[in-house]
This record gives sequence, structure tokens and C-alpha cells, in this order.
Amino acid sequence: MNGLLLLNKEVDMTSHDLVNIVRRQLDMKRVGHTGTLDPNATGLMVMAFGKATKLVNYLQTDDKEYVLEMKLGVLTDTLDIWGKITKEEDYIKPTKADFKQVLESFKGKQMQRPPMYSAIKIQGKKLYELARANQVIEIPKREIEIYEIELLDYDHTIKIRVACSSGTYIRTLCLDIANKLDTVGTMTSLVRTKIGEFTLEEANTISELRNKQYKIVDPRRALSKYPIYKYENLSDIINGRKIEIYTKDDLVLIEVENKIMAFYERVEENIFKSKRGLW
Repeated sequence: MNGLLLLNKEVDMTSHDLVNIVRRQLDMKRVGHTGTLDPNATGLMVMAFGKATKLVNYLQTDDKEYVLEMKLGVLTDTLDIWGKITKEEDYIKPTKADFKQVLESFKGKQMQRPPMYSAIKIQGKKLYELARANQVIEIPKREIEIYEIELLDYDHTIKIRVACSSGTYIRTLCLDIANKLDTVGTMTSLVRTKIGEFTLEEANTISELRNKQYKIVDPRRALSKYPIYKYENLSDIINGRKIEIYTKDDLVLIEVENKIMAFYERVEENIFKSKRGLW
């Protein structure tokens, strides 16, 4: 059995916990996912199992959408409400119009510094491991892009919807928003609502998974952003031979007899080699 499974991750559950649950429920050893969520975050996780795990590296770069809540005037070491408070200060609450204007300023490409409490590896160690050992290092900034940012609530809480590129840290975004308002800020909740074209509304609950009421997604749907080139000689693809393709794209999916077989990448003008077999 091969495919994708959309799940709504619950709070107080790690991404690896979810992998183990899927392994048990589907009786599958090969299970992966296309992007982690912190234990306190909830929302959409795209799980891959069987041969579909070969797609994980290609799907991890899909754009994401989140709904977050944040609090001004409070800062923690983890940049979310579950960390240790390191600063509290009084602030003048901006008007709704001013707050919206600040949000608008974040649209587009920009450089963002990942938080110290993250799984990024530097010098072979994850940042959160260094943070727990009280080792502070300079973290290089990375380019991200905010496509949409919308204020959903400003009366009872600060609630924001963000559509962004993969690799965007919402906790850092909350702090950056607060800094533009001359204060500090902390994320208080996070729900991932979209990965690529998959939405949270489509996701199965953990209960549905355990009760065998889940739906499996065809992996081809997750590959819609990649161009497909139809090829006739199956033996060439199975054996990973270089093939000649006339296309402007540098990375293509090879389809043989209506089945996606491999990723091929350009090595010369019209010559492509196998990058990843999918059979």
C-alpha cells in the first residue's frame, strides 16, 4: 500500500508520535511526513507511507498557511507562550488600522532569523540542543516570503492568518511584528491550515484513523506543480539511463504507461538523468 494521508495533529503530540501512530494503524514500516509541527501546535500534517515516502523531500518545500494568535508585551526564550518568560513590559496598544499597516509591511520576500529553539542543524547539532545547553551562537538569516497576511481578530485576541513559503518561522514573525510596534511579542497558539494544495478541512482526525475511517490521497495530486513528460521505454527509466527530453524545465516527472516513475533533472542541453526513482 502506498499513498498520502492527511491528518489533523492534536496538541501535546510530537510529529514523531504521529508517525508511530500511522505505522501502527496502517501496519506500515515506511512512514514519513512533509514538515514537522511543534508539540503545542495543531493542524495539518501530510503523512507519506510505502513508496510515497520517496516524495517527502520534494513536498517539504511546499508553501504553508497558518492561523496564529500572539500576545504583545511578553517575551519568552522559545518565542511562544510555553517557554520561560524573559521579559514583560507595558506597551500602548496600537489602533487596529496601525496594526494592519504593520502586517502589510511584512508581505513579500525578506530575511528572517530562525529561533534558537528550532531543529535547524548548525555544526552538526540542532539549535534547540545548543539552547538547552545554554550555548548561544549567531544564527544566519534565511530568505522567506510572506504571500498573504490577514488580521482575523483584534478585539478579544490578536489572531492572524499567514500564507508563506516553506521555512518561515511563525514564532519569529510574531516577535518581528511586535518589534515594529516598539515592544516584544510571543506566539500563544498555532494551527497549520494548508500545505501546498492540501487543506485542514480535508484532514482525518486521529480518531478516524484509529477507527479505520480515513481516506488515502493519490500521491499524483501532491505532484501537480511539477511538469510531466510522457516516455515510452520503461526499461530506460527502471535502469536509470540518461534520456533526451525537449523541454524548458530543468526538473520533470517521467510518466510511463500512465504511471509516474521518476524525477529526472537536466545535465546537458537536452539530456536528463534520473534524480529519484519512484517505482
